[in-house]
Amino acid sequence: MKSKIKKFFKNPYNVAVSSFKVRGIQFIITISFTLISILAMLFVGIVIYNKFSISLEDNATLSTKQLVNQVNSNIEYYLKGTKEVSNLLEKNIYLNQKIPNSKLKDQMNIIQNIRGDIASLAVFSDKGELIIESSTSVLKDNVNVVNQDWFKSALNKSDNLRFSLPHVQNLFNGKHDWVVSLSRVIYFYKGNERVRGVLLVDMNYSTIGQICQNISIGKRGYIYIVDSDNNIIYHPEQQLINIGLKSEDSEDYLGSYLENSDEGKQLITIKTVDYTNWKVVAVAYMSEILDFKKTSTNFIGWILFVCIILIIFIFGFISAKISHPIKQLEESMKMVEAGDFNIYIDVKGEDEVERLSTAFNLMISKVRYLMAQIVIEQEAKRKSELNALQAQINPHFLYNTLDSIVWMAENEKNDGVITMVTALAKLFRISISRGKNIITVREEMEHAKNYLIIQKIRYKNKFVFEIINQKEVLEYKTLKLILQPLIENSIYHGIEYMVDEGFIKISVSVTNGKLLYEICDNGLGIEPEVLKHILEYREKDNTSSGVGVKNVHERIQLSYGTEFGLEIQSEIEEGTTIKIWLPLIKE
Repeated sequence: MKSKIKKFFKNPYNVAVSSFKVRGIQFIITISFTLISILAMLFVGIVIYNKFSISLEDNATLSTKQLVNQVNSNIEYYLKGTKEVSNLLEKNIYLNQKIPNSKLKDQMNIIQNIRGDIASLAVFSDKGELIIESSTSVLKDNVNVVNQDWFKSALNKSDNLRFSLPHVQNLFNGKHDWVVSLSRVIYFYKGNERVRGVLLVDMNYSTIGQICQNISIGKRGYIYIVDSDNNIIYHPEQQLINIGLKSEDSEDYLGSYLENSDEGKQLITIKTVDYTNWKVVAVAYMSEILDFKKTSTNFIGWILFVCIILIIFIFGFISAKISHPIKQLEESMKMVEAGDFNIYIDVKGEDEVERLSTAFNLMISKVRYLMAQIVIEQEAKRKSELNALQAQINPHFLYNTLDSIVWMAENEKNDGVITMVTALAKLFRISISRGKNIITVREEMEHAKNYLIIQKIRYKNKFVFEIINQKEVLEYKTLKLILQPLIENSIYHGIEYMVDEGFIKISVSVTNGKLLYEICDNGLGIEPEVLKHILEYREKDNTSSGVGVKNVHERIQLSYGTEFGLEIQSEIEEGTTIKIWLPLIKE
């Protein structure tokens, strides 16, 4: 029956198992959610990266503009202060037409003492004659002022202030400072004559350099200043500019633009300085921005990688938690497929899984119930067959036995009659056993002994027998009437047709933790082909009891399981040995 049930479950279950292995729930959940999460993260990452790249370039441009504005504001503030000094002196000269005078001299000295960034202050006539200077400035002998660029530019354009290019101021004794000169035309009286002159204010070039040097644009970026004609006023690499190893070519453009150079793509930002038409130019290298972008990209990539790993672990854990009850259910189904129906599933999980486990338990319970019913029906059927066979045996056996008793009585063999009647009475008493199917080993061996006594008398001492009992096994329990059919087969098929005297030996013992009956005879033996299939069919013979070897074997296995039953060994003309294996049962 188990084989039929296995066959019933085999095909659909195997399909389900193979499908589960190919598309496991845990695998599907983990892969699906992981791929969805990765795609979502990649999409968000790409969007953020593009936004970040655009924002980074915009911020770089904005930052550069802010730095340029800062430098421009600082220079404008500085130049404005210098212009105010020039305006103050020009006003004083205007109010005091006759110069030199002590008041102007004192004012120039005070300004130079307060403003350490001013190298020199002086007023020259339009002929190049020194009119007045600060106390710290002494004009050199034979110096030609008229040929100085600052002097000529001031006279040529008298309508505005003029700022010169950086130069070494060599007008005064002991001074060789790099300066930027502010010059302007003024008018004053020399005696009674109103003359034109030039006011000179020399600013230390280092002050402008400090304003620009304090600004950093990345690791390689820099700021430089040019005039309206693109002449370099300040450059951090002024020496390379002077010897021709470096050049700058800024366009006449205000704002920001990209430019390709030998050092790579550059972001150029330009702003004009008030009062002077100077241009502050900032140079930023796009490679640094790209390097920062690359670093940021790597950082984002590592974050995505770590997040993906965490997602895989998290979804793996979640999918394992979801699929674990289903895997338990699968393992239980495999056990049922292997033939174990004594199983109960207590699977906890989602509602669907709990309903599946409940339905599975109900199904297994019904299968167990049906199997138990089949066993009961088979047992009842076997008992009915046994009872029917016994009902057929008893009259036939009783008729033959009584016929033998009558024959012995007619021949006045009273001892034989007594022996046979006594054995017959004991035989039927044990056979009935108050309707019980289980008796003691002692009773089964007594039943076999009485049966042999009767048969030996009937067959006129054609055989002898020997019964060996181990006392310690006599109280164990055994199935009733399992020895008689086998003894009957030994007599009818092994000894009856022998010329020599037959011999039957019956023993019972405990071997390997089991109860062992052995029936040995020296009869004709069993043909190999018959022996091979003897437990597969039921022998029927007019001279036999009809209760064959297979019947005994099936009764034992039906009652105790397939590990018990008959074991038959036989040799032609040598005899047969039948071993009966039963469990050790005392109650």
